[in-house]
Amino acid sequence: MTSAGRPRDTSVQSVDRAVSILQSLSRRGPSGVTELAAALGLHKATVFRLLATLESRGLVEQDAERGRYRLGFGMVELAAGAGRQSDLSLLSRPVCRELAAAVGETVNLAIHDGLEVITIDQEMGGATISSIDWVGKRSPLHATAAGKLFLAHMPEEQADEVLGRGLVRYTPHTITEPALLKAELRTVRERGYATTSQEHEIGLAAIAAPIHDLDGRIVAAVTVSGPTFRLDLGADDETVPALAEQVRQAGERISVRQGHRPQV
Repeated sequence: MTSAGRPRDTSVQSVDRAVSILQSLSRRGPSGVTELAAALGLHKATVFRLLATLESRGLVEQDAERGRYRLGFGMVELAAGAGRQSDLSLLSRPVCRELAAAVGETVNLAIHDGLEVITIDQEMGGATISSIDWVGKRSPLHATAAGKLFLAHMPEEQADEVLGRGLVRYTPHTITEPALLKAELRTVRERGYATTSQEHEIGLAAIAAPIHDLDGRIVAAVTVSGPTFRLDLGADDETVPALAEQVRQAGERISVRQGHRPQV
């Protein structure tokens, strides 16, 4: 029981232990209940119960003769899902590399996951002296160019739910008023790209364009990011639209490589 008298929720702990079992089997190979319990510092009954659940979902299998457990073919399905993102990275990389060379700035490839975006690949441009390695990092939807792109094109009810959860302020420039952000999302849909300037990181600006799959769904975003002294998104000239067009064209080229055929 908790201090408030409510039953303790052990679901998160169980998930953590189940993942530890999968990781242990990956490292050690086929193992028995006693071996896993000793390696993880868990009671054998707990390990046995978790193994039974994992086995029912095909994530582990038991050797009937030896009684040892190994990773199951259900893990192949999960790996295939990760592999599809890797395929996207491989398909996108030549275009991203070319874009980075052309604009001299960092080019990232990002996907949507829940309330965040995840960077899955990155190419450095020639003007980059040093840059954060964003690969694998998560960023908020409402304060990033890629995130705004995903928000702008998700169903209205889903976007309203995200905005209704509250918009965290990361810098003085972060848009935290839902009405203001919704107005910007309309602009994103109209012009076909999204921008941010110092909304997530002070001194950093970015432009993002969509990547579509075979069915026309937006599955990723390609972004160009750099310091605000080079990417002045408030400039009253043709620099930003010209750069945005390069990013948008890169997104279209990657989409075509994925099998998408733009409407003419």
